[in-house]
Amino acid sequence: MSPFQNPAATLIFDLDGTLADTAPDLLGATNAVLAARGRPLLDLAHLRHMVGFGARALIDQAMAASGAPVMDQDMPTLVEIFVAHYRDHIADGTRLFPGVAETLERLKMRGDRLGVLTNKPQQLTDALLPRLGLDGVFAAVYGAGRKPYTKPDPRIFHDIVAESGGGPAVMIGDSITDLNTARAAGAPCILMSYGFTPIPASELGADLVLDDFADLPDAIARLGRG
Repeated sequence: MSPFQNPAATLIFDLDGTLADTAPDLLGATNAVLAARGRPLLDLAHLRHMVGFGARALIDQAMAASGAPVMDQDMPTLVEIFVAHYRDHIADGTRLFPGVAETLERLKMRGDRLGVLTNKPQQLTDALLPRLGLDGVFAAVYGAGRKPYTKPDPRIFHDIVAESGGGPAVMIGDSITDLNTARAAGAPCILMSYGFTPIPASELGADLVLDDFADLPDAIARLGRG
């Protein structure tokens, strides 16, 4: 019998592109970096393919796309510009995707244990969740800096699962980083099709791909039947 036939599971969620559309405010912070270096600004369509690998990777991709790669010695200053702008505008345009708040409540009510595992810096993750009405929803929240390693290192997945309550666990995300984390940790993975990924989620090889977050409770049951 699959452990997911038990109605209670530990569900580990990515944040950007899975729970919330953070692209508008990430775009503002990225363009603040580009403007500080006299580079042309990006639009939202380009940025959505760069999110999900952390602030440094986002800055590196944006700088390369706007003219030339960033020099290693310049990166700390650019990260400071990015973080300062993003912190001040962290929820100006960011919104939960449709069905997220209601579905998370439904999952909690049936006994599932919920956690957030993101490569967004911990301080910014902790600042954003209350602004989205998600303060206190999750048993554990792990952002970049919480541990010396990040996704897709499987250790961080095992860490958050243990802190969230243990038991059978599923990774729910939107990108290859989330899928690689789950595979490395030996866990199933559900991807959302609407997220931030240069390769469509349907082509990444996840156990399930969903178009609607509200379908998640039934999808977890399907993992059990499978």
